[in-house]
Amino acid sequence: MTGFFDGFELKWIDTPSGPIRARIGGSGFPILLLHGHPRTHTTWWRVAPLLARDFTLVCADLPGFGRSYQPADLQGSSGRAKAAALHACMKSLGFGRFGLAGHDRGSYRAFRLAMDYSDSVAGLAVMDGVPIYEALTRADWRFAKDWFHWFFFAQSEKAEAAVCGDPDLWYPCNAEDLGPENAADYLAATRDPAVVRGMLADYRAGLEVDFDHDREDRLANRRLRCPLSVLWSERDDMERLYGDPLEPWRDWISGPSEGRRISSGHHMVEEAPEEVAARLRAFFSRIAG
Repeated sequence: MTGFFDGFELKWIDTPSGPIRARIGGSGFPILLLHGHPRTHTTWWRVAPLLARDFTLVCADLPGFGRSYQPADLQGSSGRAKAAALHACMKSLGFGRFGLAGHDRGSYRAFRLAMDYSDSVAGLAVMDGVPIYEALTRADWRFAKDWFHWFFFAQSEKAEAAVCGDPDLWYPCNAEDLGPENAADYLAATRDPAVVRGMLADYRAGLEVDFDHDREDRLANRRLRCPLSVLWSERDDMERLYGDPLEPWRDWISGPSEGRRISSGHHMVEEAPEEVAARLRAFFSRIAG
């Protein structure tokens, strides 16, 4: 196993909305990697070096997460606003066309980026995610039971008080599983009230803003124009909720798609880095041509 982002450079990239922290390394076709909640870009520390010999990797903190900028309002926390900032980030780095992969909350922001900037996104890989419109319109008691945090986190002031009041309960940390550097970054983020507020606003925007944007696209029959790869964790609940986790994507795609189960729990990039890297390499190698 490689070390912690060996050969990668840590940068802050200015965008019209604010600075985005990113770690950049490797060579070849560029891929933007987006983490989920409550992680930062360092969650990719085991995956990115495995891909660096074939691709240029940009591992970014989502706006509102880690040490990237904090959006000023709810609209700024929306997927559309974050997609615009991430697109500006890649453009600033000189990448006019790139691959895109997102896990958990990062998958929703990756989806919006691919929808709004289709000329820039050559291929999209989503991990443990479906469009927010699909998640909410299909939600039943099982979703409400297991994903209650979507609705609780959207009650931002109450959720912020609860999380900041006992962060060890809401965001426990096993440094052995995460790796020491990744764990330190995770702890710095999840124990910072400003970052907690930003992460919770991401959920509120999902319900109050992003759902409407997805619905507008769905009613207009707008679809992804790039190839899609859907990865899901074997020991999570995607199959229990949706059967085939690729099925909720059927009405959102116009090109080729594929689905693969990953032998892990929810945090697949930390638990099964070799398998995730192999799937991403195979998918993006076809995209890069």
